[in-house]
Amino acid sequence: MRILIIGTLSGPLGEAARIARRLKAEIDQVDSLEFALATLRRNATIGMVLCDVAHDIAGVVRALAAERIFVPLVACGIEVAPESAGNAIRAGAREFLPLPPDAEVIAALLTAISLQQSNFVVRDPAMLSVMALAERVAKADASVLITGESGTGKEMVARHIHTASRRANGPFVALNCAAIPENLLESELFGHEKGAFSGALARRIGKFESANGGTLLLDEIGEMDVHLQSKLLRALQEREIERLGGGQPVKIDVRILAATNRDLAAEAAAGRFREDLYFRLNVIRLHLPPLRDRKQDIAALADHFAHKFADLNGLPYRRLTADAYRLLEAHVWRGNVRELENCLHRAVLLAGGDVIDAEAIDLGVPQVAPTSPAEVAVAGGALVGRRVEEVERDLILQTLSHTLGNRTHAATMLGISIRALRNKLRDYAEQGMAVPPPISGVAA
Repeated sequence: MRILIIGTLSGPLGEAARIARRLKAEIDQVDSLEFALATLRRNATIGMVLCDVAHDIAGVVRALAAERIFVPLVACGIEVAPESAGNAIRAGAREFLPLPPDAEVIAALLTAISLQQSNFVVRDPAMLSVMALAERVAKADASVLITGESGTGKEMVARHIHTASRRANGPFVALNCAAIPENLLESELFGHEKGAFSGALARRIGKFESANGGTLLLDEIGEMDVHLQSKLLRALQEREIERLGGGQPVKIDVRILAATNRDLAAEAAAGRFREDLYFRLNVIRLHLPPLRDRKQDIAALADHFAHKFADLNGLPYRRLTADAYRLLEAHVWRGNVRELENCLHRAVLLAGGDVIDAEAIDLGVPQVAPTSPAEVAVAGGALVGRRVEEVERDLILQTLSHTLGNRTHAATMLGISIRALRNKLRDYAEQGMAVPPPISGVAA
């Protein structure tokens, strides 16, 4: 990141600049707002302005807005009273950095600003530490294994790594290994020649070639068939592939990122995943904590989704009330960020009035669970006499409805793989039942 400092580099502000340089930031320095504007006009790569509170923070913010220079401004000062820091934030500063500087605080600040610029909403220290590691390894070409429960944001982290890498100008290609039938996944990865198999009417370029010069994300890698894993391992070792039906190797220059919600070490020990492929992918490992372990992200994400879905549906933005925040923060979020996103989408549509209150938050949890023997008998009576297949079908379809058609989230809530869910839905469709189509960008 490139930082423009408005103020003198003597004393604590200079020490802050030296810490930022050690963290791989590039530094420009000016003494006045006039020179700051001139620098910003000619250099669009500046990602943050660090301004001493000795200057007029409100005036700097107004000047940037007047010229439509949208760069986050961070105020800083030595032994500044709390009200002065608050005034700087109210004037439009994104953050306040106390001086003398602390290296960990500056590192967290650089990471947070970088993520905000890529629309990655992070506030919790647990997630910030993960993203700081992602920033450090982004410039390398090593493979990265991203692990975590479904819905924690593994693909977004992968995209951020690509954007921060030396391959940022190349393509980013993502393939969900669980969303493609096994008999087609090899062709999706490596491509095929005309006539390679029935239905191969023309040559098709696979994901490896499509990602040449860039990054290939293999999402849900744990779902890949062991036979295909051996071909993937060879491609990674030799840095070349062969299209199905082709006789000539094709050289590739691709960085591999892999993501999974499975414990691949345990899968390898059980013989369901190649150990040598696991070691090849697990050069760097990033584990994303579940949303329940990063409570400070919940409110920020809720605000982000409230803005997003208000804009998407042509509605005015409405803030969440304190009761709504408390309700969200107390929830377990088995579906993680994806479940929270669906919840806020419903809330934006259901809320009445000028705010989103707790009444608009539908968590999909029954309000009262049966406790007495009589209540249990009544609840169970709805199931007695029904076939197991019918109960399973209704559970699957109702869960899919609850997740607004998000099949990955529904599979997580049901405790089954996305492939098993897809097969069930295919059977229901063949029986003439109405099955919601997969939502855009989510595994089919």
